[in-house]
Amino acid sequence: MTRNILAAVDDMFFAAKIRATAEALGVNIKFHRQLDGLVNAAIEQSPALIIVDLHNEKLNPIKLGRELKANEDVKTIPLLGFFSHVQTDLQRAALDAGYDRVIPRSVFSRDLAKILAEGM
Repeated sequence: MTRNILAAVDDMFFAAKIRATAEALGVNIKFHRQLDGLVNAAIEQSPALIIVDLHNEKLNPIKLGRELKANEDVKTIPLLGFFSHVQTDLQRAALDAGYDRVIPRSVFSRDLAKILAEGM
């Protein structure tokens, strides 16, 4: 069975890296740029994981976390955020918003294949 993952990643470097790694692993990844689109996709597709770049300026990652975790249909889907290690306030805000795991970008890059293949 193909693993399905949703991502809200605006940074082209990370998006390309995620896309290439997912393709190599046979993982189906869909990128979303708007909050409503991602929430609706999560409801419709019930993905194995949702990945969010917490620095995504086109989407409010904190609001997204709150909306996903408040929705009975999708609140159990693991939600992973990644951030610049110097912005610990963003890390705390994401955890408070309901993210299941929040990791620095360096850890995300290092563990990407494992995250996509196995989850958090």
